[in-house]
Parts: sequence; C-alpha cells; structure tokens
Amino acid sequence: MTTTIRTTSENIDFQNLVVLLDEVLRMKDGEDHDFYAQHNTLDKINHVIVCYQDDVAIGCGAFKEFDSDTVEIKRMFVHPDFRGKGIASLVLTALEVWACELHYSSCVLETGKNNPEAISLYHKSGYEIIPNYDQYKNVKTSICLKKSIQ
Repeated sequence: MTTTIRTTSENIDFQNLVVLLDEVLRMKDGEDHDFYAQHNTLDKINHVIVCYQDDVAIGCGAFKEFDSDTVEIKRMFVHPDFRGKGIASLVLTALEVWACELHYSSCVLETGKNNPEAISLYHKSGYEIIPNYDQYKNVKTSICLKKSIQ
C-alpha cells in the first residue's frame, strides 16, 4: 500500500532519500553541482511529504515559502526502483494541496535542463516555464516553472 505523510526536514527517511537525490544530481549537474547544492540545503524546510510503499520510504518532496503568496517546491525525488508508477505526481499533488491549505496561491520551482523526466512531470502537472528567478536568473542550465494552485 502506498501512503504519504506530512513531516519536516528532521524526518530521517526524508534525509536518507535526499542523500540519494544528491548523488543523482552530482552526476547530472557535473561541474555545476556545487552551485546548485548551495541552494538545496534543508534549513527553512518545514513542509515535507514522504511517500511510503509498505513502510519503505520511496519518494519525497518539500516546499518552503518563496513569498507571501508562493511556495518553492524543493527536493523532489523518487527512488529509481519505484519510478514510472505515479509516485512523483502523488508527492507533488500532496505538496500543492498542503500549500493551498496554508493559503498560498502558487508554486514555483527550478530544475535543470538536463532533467527531462522532471520537466515532463511538471508540464504534465500544469506548470509553465517562467523567467528564471533569483539565483537562477543568469544560469543557462536552469529552467524555472510556476503553477497557480487556487
């Protein structure tokens, strides 16, 4: 049975999944990894979804406040053994519902151009490409997206 829980970045299952995520990103990002890693710390992340399959943590995602109306989706990951089963969509939807409950009206996120699976997920989920924001403004390998959730 697949279930999700709401938790924080203190959750050990979330932390273990993030270690795997960072290993994958280190390979995909190559020489750009250090730049991206500095923006992917777990501080200020108090809203985390962890997905379980029969008590085994298989996926995660999180958000943090971007501004008073918007959250930034962070640390989306599904263990490779469980990909292609809708887990990422389940986690993303759970994050959007939670953000909506907290009266946010939109979500933004950044992903790499070298991550076509993520880009496809976000497009399929209703996210649209926007101009790169903040620290990603002049980063040619980044794609920023946004979705209204209300």
